[in-house]
Amino acid sequence: MARSDTEVWALKLANVASYLLFTSSNVYSGLSGHKMGGPITTYITPAPWFFGVWSLIHTLLFGLMVYQFWPSGHKAVTEHLGWRLPLLLFLNSLCSMFYSFDGSRVFSLGAFLVLLLVAGIVSHIYGILRMSSDSSSVPEVLFVHLPVSLYHGFIVIIFFVAAFAVAGVDAHAHQAGLITKALVFVSLFFLESTAAGYVFYGNGDIAGALVISMGLLAIACEQRSSRFIHWSAIIFFVISFLAVLRATVAAIQSRRRSWTVPTRADEESAPLVH
Repeated sequence: MARSDTEVWALKLANVASYLLFTSSNVYSGLSGHKMGGPITTYITPAPWFFGVWSLIHTLLFGLMVYQFWPSGHKAVTEHLGWRLPLLLFLNSLCSMFYSFDGSRVFSLGAFLVLLLVAGIVSHIYGILRMSSDSSSVPEVLFVHLPVSLYHGFIVIIFFVAAFAVAGVDAHAHQAGLITKALVFVSLFFLESTAAGYVFYGNGDIAGALVISMGLLAIACEQRSSRFIHWSAIIFFVISFLAVLRATVAAIQSRRRSWTVPTRADEESAPLVH
């Protein structure tokens, strides 16, 4: 059903307001030393540099805030994203606020529950965009599809980090036991499988898979107290990164073929005699 002009403008203004809240909350969390995932370092916590993905996501979402006022960005915002985008950004801001309370197990649990909602909404948006049959322009790919792919891959990593922060042990205070190692290994295997699924499912999502692959590398860099976890993360990173490279090469080759293979219209218009 088509939206009225009033609803469209309300939606676009809600996007801007929620983006400002989203940005300010994440900037505050970063400056105060709080990161999404929990106040403790667990045996699946990635290295700090991994959270630099947030900067790229923020930059691309800022582009989306501008792009939505262009005629070509109208359909993507009103039909594909809708009110799900401002809700996602608002819930993410709420999650960051909960994580800003130091040492509070209650707020960490509340943040994890909100994070579940964030993961559900971003997965829903991600599925809508991946299943969209419309041909996307370069600005739409850059400012709509790409930030959602990066966002989704980032939240996949953060979900496991937050789950271990709620139910796991502090890596600085406890040695990794057999159960902890087994749970981390299963989680790493799931992350590697998810990255492979990103690149081999449908048209392939190289950006989202790359974020998860870099997350595995960041976990390997951070987790050096347990050799088993460290080397498991490295092995799964290598496997996932090879899948990303394979998909990248296949995408480049496919693009080159589309440039060189003549279309049916070209064949029909070609002269019969050279």
